[in-house]
Amino acid sequence: MDNTVTIHRDWWPSPAKLNLFLHILGKYDNGYHQLESLFQMLDYGDRLAFETNETGDIAMALPMAGVKDEDNLIIRAAKLLAAHSKCNKGAKITIDKRLPMGGGIGGGSSNAATTLVALNTLWDTQLSVDELATLGLQLGADVPIFVRGETAFAGGVGERITSAPQPEQWFLVATPNVHISTAEVFSAADLPRNTPSMRWENYNFEKTRNDCQQLVANRYPEVAKLLQWLVHYAPSRMTGTGASVFAVFCDQASANDVQAKLPASTKSFVAKGVNRSPLLQKLEEQHSMYATSDTN
Repeated sequence: MDNTVTIHRDWWPSPAKLNLFLHILGKYDNGYHQLESLFQMLDYGDRLAFETNETGDIAMALPMAGVKDEDNLIIRAAKLLAAHSKCNKGAKITIDKRLPMGGGIGGGSSNAATTLVALNTLWDTQLSVDELATLGLQLGADVPIFVRGETAFAGGVGERITSAPQPEQWFLVATPNVHISTAEVFSAADLPRNTPSMRWENYNFEKTRNDCQQLVANRYPEVAKLLQWLVHYAPSRMTGTGASVFAVFCDQASANDVQAKLPASTKSFVAKGVNRSPLLQKLEEQHSMYATSDTN
């Protein structure tokens, strides 16, 4: 048996996202909620590196604290791709974790998408973007957004995706020290579920909202306090089901100035909103590199 290990030391981006708004239109018979949201890609996030092998072994190079390998979306994504494509290769995966877990900024979903996209290239499984997005939906409603890698309007349970470019503004993203259960938020009796549908072309930040925000703020004073503080400086909102909140700025310097005023105990970062994910740029670089090597 060929046990050759191929080491890919270069990092693959796993960017964060923001829900610029999140409307809940209703609930399907299967229990899932009908949503509308605008997913803003950011130029900041985690990073993943892959050491591929011919043994079929798939594992994290170092276990993630508090996450068993079998529960890790990264491992689940790699195994799903291998099974679907009937690929017998494996990988040892390293993560540089910079995004807070459970913050509503897509860390786990983005990690899964990056794993699918990267290993589809490194294993040469040759699945299309549509096939990868369909696979990703098995792992989570947000995964297809990250696979496609564009700032986009999403409907349904998040699977109906329309590219929706936005002005590339700057965002201060802050996360209070609380963990919020998405399942708990969506199962709450007092969660609004009757917001009218809208066309994404009519999007305006001031005329939209996050339907989960008031419920979360009522139950988690840390989130409410941070929102109240941020809104003094810039338009602010919670992303997803929290706990992260964001403020919108026209330039990086203004965002950095407000970040410097945050308490040292509050985790935060400043990032630029982009219409194309850094993951797509990395993928293009890989394809260009392989094309060049094939011609030499």
